[in-house]
Amino acid sequence: MGMSVTISVADQGDAEQILKLQYLCYQSEAELYGDWAIDPLTQSLDSLREELAGHCVLVARLGGEVVGSVRGRLGDDGVARVGRLVVHPRMQRHGLGSRLLQAVEERLAESGPVTAYRLITGHRSLGSQRLYRRLGYREAGVEEVSRRLSLVILEKPAVPAQASAPGPALAASA
Repeated sequence: MGMSVTISVADQGDAEQILKLQYLCYQSEAELYGDWAIDPLTQSLDSLREELAGHCVLVARLGGEVVGSVRGRLGDDGVARVGRLVVHPRMQRHGLGSRLLQAVEERLAESGPVTAYRLITGHRSLGSQRLYRRLGYREAGVEEVSRRLSLVILEKPAVPAQASAPGPALAASA
């Protein structure tokens, strides 16, 4: 019998598993851009622990193993910034990335009034861009970081609270 994946708020005890998963998942990004010094690969455990204390961090668990994670924070401007969405390679292409992204959006919406959701990905990260577009994100800009890297900024407007379905519909998506 298989176990089901659950999504919950991360705690300090999840920090090491999240960092190891992040390192595993961003290897392909580093290779894609020829840059092994990208932030997700150089982040320290202490820095991640600070994020756990000050941001909305969710994890997907299969039994006791963290197989996915996503982070978000709501800015004073009403824009919810989402980042570091990772899913273990063996769990990809089963909808877990979509579930995590929708769950963090819902959690951020509960924390205060959200006007829009924003995330950033690399211009060569086509799989990620497809996922984000499928979930309603649209390109809002491109920032050239270097000859090898441009960051694609994607946004989607927040759904007003009165337009969203109450109760069970929210619980069913996470």
